[in-house]
Amino acid sequence: MSEIYEGYERQYCELSANLSRKCNSAAALPDGEKKKQEVAELQAGLEDADVLIRKMDLEARSLQPSMKASLLAKLREYKSDLNKLKREVKKLTSRNSNQPSNEDLESGMAGAHPASANQRDRLTMSTERLNQSTDRLTESRRAALETEQLGVSILEDLHQQRETLLHSHKKLSDVDSAIDKSKKVLTSMSRRISRNKWIVGSIIAALIFAIILVLYFKIFH
Repeated sequence: MSEIYEGYERQYCELSANLSRKCNSAAALPDGEKKKQEVAELQAGLEDADVLIRKMDLEARSLQPSMKASLLAKLREYKSDLNKLKREVKKLTSRNSNQPSNEDLESGMAGAHPASANQRDRLTMSTERLNQSTDRLTESRRAALETEQLGVSILEDLHQQRETLLHSHKKLSDVDSAIDKSKKVLTSMSRRISRNKWIVGSIIAALIFAIILVLYFKIFH
């Protein structure tokens, strides 16, 4: 659920509960300045509640369809409760407390208390849903923190593995360089061996030729 929507919903539930209490207390007041002041405050509160309802409606419509449907259904209940409050406040503005009509007496005795009880039940349900949403949000945040910590741990492991790979790559480069040097030395030694073979062979051939000449001169002279 959107945190913005939850903030608006929390404000509305608190405001609605406050308006319901004020409406019940204003209904028991006699006509006078005190009652007019209470009614004026109630009307201002109803305007604020209307603003919160509109904000919740806009926020709900901007969410995903799976979430939007349930939130709009909840909004319809809030609007219905708000309309009941508006009717109660309207009765207060038009009611003559000193000479109540039969309709007012009947509505006051038979309708006010059930309506108040119904509103309290709805507010209780709304508060429970809000608490459940808060719990889900807290759980989501906890899961997000755990995921973030796991991600940090994985990044640290990857960094260590990268350092190990870089160190191994440097060692392999050093080994390649040593192998190249060894290859050059072996090539140079091979050339020297070949050259020494030619020299030794030439010396042996010269000695054989010299021996043959010496033997020839001794035999024939």
